[in-house]
Parts: sequence; C-alpha cells; structure tokens
Amino acid sequence: MVKKNEQPCCEKFKTMIGGQALIEGIMMRGPEKDAIVVRGPEGLKLEVNTRKVRKKGSFATWPLIRGAVNFFDSQVAGVKALMRSADLSPEEGIEEEPSKFDLWLEKKLGSEKFQKWVIGIAVALGLGMSILLFFLLPAIVSGFFDTIIESTVVLHLIEGLIRIVIFMGYMLLVSRMKEMKRVFAYHGAEHKTIRCYEAGLPLTVENVRVQTRLHPRCGTSFLLVVMVISILVFSVASSGLLALIPALEAMRGEFLYRLIMVAFKLLLLPLVVAITYEINRWVGRHDNWLTGALSAPGMWLQNFTTNEPDDSMIEVAI
Repeated sequence: MVKKNEQPCCEKFKTMIGGQALIEGIMMRGPEKDAIVVRGPEGLKLEVNTRKVRKKGSFATWPLIRGAVNFFDSQVAGVKALMRSADLSPEEGIEEEPSKFDLWLEKKLGSEKFQKWVIGIAVALGLGMSILLFFLLPAIVSGFFDTIIESTVVLHLIEGLIRIVIFMGYMLLVSRMKEMKRVFAYHGAEHKTIRCYEAGLPLTVENVRVQTRLHPRCGTSFLLVVMVISILVFSVASSGLLALIPALEAMRGEFLYRLIMVAFKLLLLPLVVAITYEINRWVGRHDNWLTGALSAPGMWLQNFTTNEPDDSMIEVAI
C-alpha cells in the first residue's frame, strides 16, 4: 500500500545496502563500511567505520552458512549502533552517574572488554526473548493439541499460525507506542533514501521525499518470512525425526516428548534463518511475479513498522 504522496521508484540497479533506525538517527551498512548518523543539538554527528570483509570462498560466505553468520553479525552491529546513538543523541536532564557495580565491572574488565560484555549480554537477551516469544511459546501452546490431532503437518500449521499471530500482534502493539513513532519514521527515511539511491537519482530531500517507504529487503519482511519458512522446515524435519525414531511417536502427549520436539526445533533455527536469508537475497535481486508475491506480505507489514519521516530525518538518512 503506497500513500498518495509516495511514488514507487524506477529502480535502475540493485544494492545490498541496508540500514537500521536508531535513537534520533540511522545506521547504514554498505559492502565495506558502516555509517552512523545522529542528529544532536549541534547538528548532524557522523561516524564511519570500516568493517572486516570476509574473503570470497571462505566458510562464512558459503550459501546457507552465510545466512546464519550474517544474521548474528547484524544483531551485534545493531546493538553497537544503538548504544552509540544513545551516546550521541541529545539527552535532557543530568546524566546519571554509573553505579558501583558498573564501575567495578569496568575496572575489572577494562573499558573495551566491558563494552563487549555489555553488547554480548544485550544480543543474548534480545535473541533469547525473540526465541521465547516467537518460537518457544507457540511450540508450547500447540503442544496441547498433541493428543487431539495426530497429523504432524497440521500441528505445525497450527503452531505456525500461533507464531504469526503473536508476531503480528507484537508489531501492531509496538507501532502504537508513542516512543516508537519517531524510530519508525527514521525507519521510513532509511527505506526512502535507499529507494532513491537505487533509482539513480541525486540524493536530495525532494527526491527522497516522494519515494515509497516500503522496501523488499527490510528486516521486518525477513522476520515474517522466517515465521513462514519455519512452518515448512519444522513440519518436514519433525516428520522425518518421528519416522526415524518410532519410539518417540509413542511418547506423543507426554512432557518429555514436547521437550524433545522444542529442543529439536531450536536446533533447526539456524537452518530456518539461513534459508530465509537466501530467499530474501534472491527476492532483493530479481523483479518478477514470484518475487512480488513473496515480498507482498512483508511489504504490507511495513505499513505498521515505518512512518512518514520529516525532512530533518531524511537529511540524516541521506
């Protein structure tokens, strides 16, 4: 859905440039560098960092492997950028003094190690909460149907529907939070600017403003595709596991059975992420009826996770 003041860009070339909305700013990630721009009281603050580029043919660049590696890498980069934007963004009031615990940790671990420790904890908590909310909870709820429904495929369809409902509900609730409206507006500015760049137009506020704020390579679309792909992967893999281990099928409905199936699905998550990455990458590089159909649900969802930016936000994205 495109608003009247938006126009889909006439794409002239494709890039793998992506970004992330921050606190009063945006991070853009290119092939070799990351840029963080935050609007502070004294104007725009820019930081550009060169990141380590993996050699072609290395293990981390192999198809399927690269999906899980890049996903984890993007989570770490996102947390770092978010923490940095908090340092650069304007804050009202008096800055809080670090607690004795913070000072002790920094003294013991050193400032660099302390930062890595905090980032590691933040990434672990973020991934843990996502897994708990979007994977463990649906698996537990759908497990109560074990004794009623015999078909493994139907059970996983139910689990998948529960997962998608929870995900959609979460996104809708977050989009209504007052604090997130500006973040989602920066998200829209990021998409519009990438659209303008891929259209081969000069990066001016006027050119960016008329672009659509929806983009097929958005992280929101990626997460939605993860939900859908998980239904297929979990169904096929679980059916195969039950066929290989008949004794497991006899345990259906028991607590241990549910525990084993949940653990099995957690082990499959990297595969789900890897497959989704390859699909997202392929969709982002091609334009046809199939890619349009695959990207349509995620594009629709972006109507809730992006807002129209003002010109100052567009300047940050540019």
